[in-house]
Amino acid sequence: MLARALAATGTERSHVLEVVQAEARGDARAVLNATAACARQPACVASTTAFVSKLERGGKVEILQYKPSVQLPLTRVTGTGRVAWRAGESTPVVQCVRVRRDGPASGAKVELLSISPPIGNEAPCP
Repeated sequence: MLARALAATGTERSHVLEVVQAEARGDARAVLNATAACARQPACVASTTAFVSKLERGGKVEILQYKPSVQLPLTRVTGTGRVAWRAGESTPVVQCVRVRRDGPASGAKVELLSISPPIGNEAPCP
């Protein structure tokens, strides 16, 4: 059960990497496909589409730091992760990611709900 919970943290990070890679491509549709809860809310769709268009940049995308939404949930938990990433030699981008995770007893499912517009490099996530 512990292994399943730890694997879910890696899965969360992998999903976030896919989203920031889509952002670096300027692909708002892929970001919204990965954040289904956001895609169902018109205001979130508009906001995401607007900021993703400004994040397009070339180069290999790398996560500089990722703080997961939760460490080891026992039940279903919704939390906020914080990602710092960059593409190539660009300046870092820091964003907050809303995530729903199930505990290991219920399958350790990971669902990205939304990703915020960029925040300040030292800014905390709510």
